[in-house]
Amino acid sequence: MIEPLAVTLFPVVFLIILFGGGALMQRRHVDVDGDPPIDRRLFYASKYSIVAVWATTVAQAWGLGLPLAVRPDWIRWASIGFWVCGFLLLLAGRLTMGDSFRMGSPQERTGLRVNGLFKVSRNPMYLGVFTTLLAATLYTLNPLVLLIAIFIVAVHHRIVLAEEGYLRQTFGGEYAEYCRRVGRYL
Repeated sequence: MIEPLAVTLFPVVFLIILFGGGALMQRRHVDVDGDPPIDRRLFYASKYSIVAVWATTVAQAWGLGLPLAVRPDWIRWASIGFWVCGFLLLLAGRLTMGDSFRMGSPQERTGLRVNGLFKVSRNPMYLGVFTTLLAATLYTLNPLVLLIAIFIVAVHHRIVLAEEGYLRQTFGGEYAEYCRRVGRYL
């Protein structure tokens, strides 16, 4: 009973913080909906696909999935470890971004975040997403989850590259120096 609760708790808490924080920002007249930096359909398809993969993992934890392979215990525990680490990266990244967080490129100038996890990774939230996708793939051992995860990673890498262009244009030398010090993902 503890495993399904733990697997469920992390995405639920993250989504509450994500959408609850967005609602609080909108109350302060901060627009959290930025411009998608790539094709709008691909952008939103990848975002909704993340939630679908997370939901599949939660369903599997509650015994609602269709296991296509026998999962050894060490893979189960490794996947839960990746799941927790991924959501901790997502939560810490989101909280560190504060009012600079946007779904897409901001329509107004925001601050460049270089503190907290952003000292280690320029994209800790994307790294967190990728880690949860690895966890979901291992946890479910489902080839469809793997294919969707590959789609999400490919699209999000394009998003990262587009966002880097925006940041280069907006922050110039400050961002270039940051890129020299800190890796894109690690």
